[in-house]
Amino acid sequence: MKRLIPLSLCLALFSCEQKPQAVIDDSGLAIAPGKEASVDLTKSVLRINSTSQSWNPGQPWEKTPPSNLRSLGAIVAPGQVLTTGEMVADATYLELESTDGSRTAQAKILAVDYEANLALLTVKSDGDREAFFKDTTPLVLAEPPVIGHTLGIFQVEDNGTTLLTNGTLQSVDVAESFLPGQSFLTYMVKASMQSAANSFTLPVIREGALSGILLSYDSKDQISDVLSVDVISRFLANAQDGAYEGFPSLGVAASRTEDPSFRKFLKLQPEQGGLYIGKVRTGGSADLGGVKVGDVLLSVAGHAIDNRGYYIHPHYGSLFWGHIVRGEKSAGEEIVLGILRGGEPMEINVTLTREEPMDRLVPSYQFDRAPNFLVKGGFIFQELTRPVLEAFGEDWSTRAPLNLLDAYENPEKFEGTAKRVIFLSGAIPTPATVGYEPLRHLIVKKVNGVDITSMKALIAAFEKEDENNLHSIEFMEEDFTVYLDENISTSVDSTLLQRGLNRLSRAE
Repeated sequence: MKRLIPLSLCLALFSCEQKPQAVIDDSGLAIAPGKEASVDLTKSVLRINSTSQSWNPGQPWEKTPPSNLRSLGAIVAPGQVLTTGEMVADATYLELESTDGSRTAQAKILAVDYEANLALLTVKSDGDREAFFKDTTPLVLAEPPVIGHTLGIFQVEDNGTTLLTNGTLQSVDVAESFLPGQSFLTYMVKASMQSAANSFTLPVIREGALSGILLSYDSKDQISDVLSVDVISRFLANAQDGAYEGFPSLGVAASRTEDPSFRKFLKLQPEQGGLYIGKVRTGGSADLGGVKVGDVLLSVAGHAIDNRGYYIHPHYGSLFWGHIVRGEKSAGEEIVLGILRGGEPMEINVTLTREEPMDRLVPSYQFDRAPNFLVKGGFIFQELTRPVLEAFGEDWSTRAPLNLLDAYENPEKFEGTAKRVIFLSGAIPTPATVGYEPLRHLIVKKVNGVDITSMKALIAAFEKEDENNLHSIEFMEEDFTVYLDENISTSVDSTLLQRGLNRLSRAE
């Protein structure tokens, strides 16, 4: 799928383009030419203002400068507002604001799913909540649309003028939005967006009901990516009891079986589709159910999977198979997988579970929590995460150190030996690191003879030293040992704190 321009940027881009003239109806709602507005939506939406600060991946003891986002959220239940997970990621302050600007209130998060890119907010103060939402009208959820249906993208100008841009649903697919590798059912809507107040995301309406959330807009092709009402419905249902569990995953990596020679090797018949299972995550749903590397996935929950990974959905038609697990099932549900193993068909019952990001050896995201690290004598030790790898630039997947990329792509090499990959990210020139300044990006194997399995284990290991007050540090990649003098490093640590480091370690 081609890269799309974030909505927060695209509004500035298309504001200088020629746009069709909008019409203002009796309710004050601006609508696209030839369309009529059926409802007044101003009582069903609120502005959301967010201030966020992420952590600096290169200097994990400090945060990056704050940034601000502004969006339009949909009221989906009394006192509850729906927006994207991206809006609240690493938020230090959240605010709800009426569209006319007359009311504001600090907000809090009721539920958030960064993988599905959804968040549910309410007013933080219990005493102020009822008054703030007085005279508002929650939107009901629309029925799933079909190709060719008209969907309206709702905006509000700073002066309170509302704008409804109508577009046509052109296609439906399972696509990424916020996080790489996290795909959910998405509508592609053809719409010529018009200039309005800058907004990071917007509600999408069909016949007065909420049909989706706008995630991004491509001003060149005039295509909007809209998160589907199907995903929104499952998110809201899961969040209502206050114990949000999230969307499940199967825990496999699969590839197509289009190549004739490969199909012959797998003993696939001409009429069979199927996906080759190349990886099975240890402890995941598929692994616990008995799926093995080398199996061919023929069907999921009774739906036949073709050799490209698609199945026929009863409403949307051809969809990628991941929607069966992530869009139609919940954690704890059991599904039947039809597989081919050694040329023999069989069925496996699998109970779906959710993979929490912090359960992974190398977490793929880390919002709303500070990174773990240790500065010892000038050596900087960090936990390996995808955000750390992404700090190597846009081409991080080829520019990042090969040993760190290998740990990220092949975590099974560390199974049973480590909870996290701890590496030396660099060395501050100090009296304790003389001669070691060039060392960086080395995975720590042992400290003082203790296997390093986590940041807590690293910190604990440094509490030991030999009779000469020396710490020994062994790395996986190099056949040598680094020695760190405890007395000198303690003096250096004190100096670093005096010169601006607010702390030397974190292991949460």
